[in-house]
Amino acid sequence: MKQIRIIFLLILLLPTITFAQEKFRVMFYNVENLFDTEKDPHKNDNEFLPTSKKHWDKKKYNQKLTNIAKVISSAGEWDIPALVGLCEVENERVMKDLTQYSPLKSQSYKFVITDSEDARGIDVALLYQPDQFKLISYCSYKIPFKSKQKTSRDILYVSGKIKSGDTLDIFVCHYPSRRGGEKSSEPDRIRASEVLRQKTDSLYMLRKQSNIIIMGDFNDEPSNISIYNTLSAKPYNNKLSKDSKQLELYNLFYHFEKKEMKGSHKYQGHWGMLDQVIVSRRLLERSSSFRITNESPKIYDPEFLLTEDKSHGGKRPKRTFFGMQYEAGFSDHLPVITDFYVYLKN
Repeated sequence: MKQIRIIFLLILLLPTITFAQEKFRVMFYNVENLFDTEKDPHKNDNEFLPTSKKHWDKKKYNQKLTNIAKVISSAGEWDIPALVGLCEVENERVMKDLTQYSPLKSQSYKFVITDSEDARGIDVALLYQPDQFKLISYCSYKIPFKSKQKTSRDILYVSGKIKSGDTLDIFVCHYPSRRGGEKSSEPDRIRASEVLRQKTDSLYMLRKQSNIIIMGDFNDEPSNISIYNTLSAKPYNNKLSKDSKQLELYNLFYHFEKKEMKGSHKYQGHWGMLDQVIVSRRLLERSSSFRITNESPKIYDPEFLLTEDKSHGGKRPKRTFFGMQYEAGFSDHLPVITDFYVYLKN
């Protein structure tokens, strides 16, 4: 009887002896106009210069860097995010200033960034912790519009190894805006999703069990055509259907769209869910050595990121500028966070 008890205890302890788990936090943040103070002769960055009406000088710029560093550091809670996707960053210099000369320096982030043909000069970037994500390669994909005069942000693709030995494929996106109207600009975002879907399908051909994370400001809601139909990113409600296929994509933030008082971006009193994280099926399977936690996903909305919405009531994100008024805030978007577990063999 004593031997049976010992064997039973060993069976119970075996999973904890064999595997250890570490949290792997992924964050995406539209930082809204993170521009330096220098004129780029090839871009329309006139709004953010010392001579502009906003008087965008080094003091304001440094304050912006400090604010973004604060958001990223605090969003980690006990551990800083392993990966941080950013959009609306002007260039490589801005990323160097953020990682080397702001309070974020102590966190030892590395980064990669696109060099897009966007008219205003804004790009997308990925911050990563090199001890948790070992960079293999990165590149960017342009969105080919029908009009050669039209430009937008490239899609950033990054691959790397995590501690479990798995290869992680990351896409960071900032889809074309709704400028000119949601419907008239919709074909541009559909085109972006066509490019993105083509790239994810190519990864599935390379690795049937691909670990894909897509994050970004899509300028569309999860149920809009570009995301739900073209990209085919379906809702995820903590369950996988038995007939779901390996190549399917799941939108972790789909259910937030129906929550009128919760979103990542507020426009004319309405909260929208423009910022999303989408993953491949593999990251939702219980058998995977890298998979989502039960706490995911969430919008990061501490009080310091919000201010009173005097026009529409309630709260809104505290911005750097609200119109022409300098608020010394953060962004018109809130960050989104998703947590994963990396399972390690002892």
